[in-house]
Amino acid sequence: MEMMLRPTFEASRRAARELNRRSEAEVNELLLRLADAVEQSIPDILDANSRDLARMDESNPKYDRLKLTDGRLRDIASDMRQVAALPSPLGRTLSETVRPNGMTIRKVSVPFGVIGIIYEARPNVTFDVFSLCTKSGSACLLKGGSDARETNGCAVGLIRRVLASGGWNPDTVTLLPVSHDATAEMLNAVGMVDLIIPRGSKGLIDYVRDNSRVPVIETGAGVCHTYLHSSGRADYARAIVNNAKTRRVSVCNALDTLVVDASRLGDLQQVCGPLADHEVTIYADERSYKALEGVYPYLEHAGNDDFGREWLDYKMSVRTVDGIADALEFIEANTSRHSESIVAEDPAAVDLFLREVDAACVYANVSTAFTDGGQFGFGAEIGISTQKLHARGPMALPEITTYKYLVTGNGQVR
Repeated sequence: MEMMLRPTFEASRRAARELNRRSEAEVNELLLRLADAVEQSIPDILDANSRDLARMDESNPKYDRLKLTDGRLRDIASDMRQVAALPSPLGRTLSETVRPNGMTIRKVSVPFGVIGIIYEARPNVTFDVFSLCTKSGSACLLKGGSDARETNGCAVGLIRRVLASGGWNPDTVTLLPVSHDATAEMLNAVGMVDLIIPRGSKGLIDYVRDNSRVPVIETGAGVCHTYLHSSGRADYARAIVNNAKTRRVSVCNALDTLVVDASRLGDLQQVCGPLADHEVTIYADERSYKALEGVYPYLEHAGNDDFGREWLDYKMSVRTVDGIADALEFIEANTSRHSESIVAEDPAAVDLFLREVDAACVYANVSTAFTDGGQFGFGAEIGISTQKLHARGPMALPEITTYKYLVTGNGQVR
């Protein structure tokens, strides 16, 4: 295909080479300056964000992800400062061997080069990606959606001004046009883009995976379950379910299905009680419906499509199972391999769940809301990978580097 954006991709590649010459101290100073600039520019960013929000229906599940506030922008600036405080992931010796002939082989972490991010209505990603990519030595190409075009344009404009004012190459970050043609070009930019990470809906991720000629790391949709085992504490389940469902419904680690052991149906009213304060609609299977009928106000009968579904809303489903084996089968059939949790006191049940559930993050007596790079102590994150190669779970600095072998000797020949 004809590459209209080839000059843009080539400029990013040059910027990546320049970035690789910068010291860790210089990178950290840049991120701290940018964090200050974000806080100083909050009114301008919120003004741009308000224009994007005005075009979206508030009932749209993407609305909360699109929305920025004073607090969220200050959190973004705080995340940048955390990334600046983290040790560089570059130049680490991952392994070192000396061969019998005296030749030394070192495996050393290095930047990818140019990383492309395709994302939807998530303007926070703009800042998170820049800080993580810059700290890990890669230039970034940002392909945001039309829903956030004003916010992303304002954010990238700010970043490029901070870069230029410090003598850095502004092409260290580039915002691509919102058109589908720009997406197609980036997916085919072999030799110019080293890695693509999609962030968004299942449809977006499937499209990128199926159409990209550039390597892709999937950040999959989150269909998250919490299983109340027969031995689980009802007070734990009540707190965990409420937190995982209502803390922020538009995020990928939010609870979608409560799986309840049949022996615990009598506790269902207590466990689900706080959800009514948030007007969460529960789509319950037949047995859980009978347990909640007349005592939970926002109750519906579940259909087949209500399981294995990422709600991104004040909605969830409840499924009754007959023991842990049944629970494991149900989760395996419906998981997106993102985050799954068990509430149980029986050590054998906890061990079985942690071993057998195939997901990036598996919890025992903890809310799935903790699947987050910041909560894991990684600083900001570039996404939650649900695949098994090259990274899995919250991806931060180490996960967005690759490695090369440095081989030194004193005249060895083969």
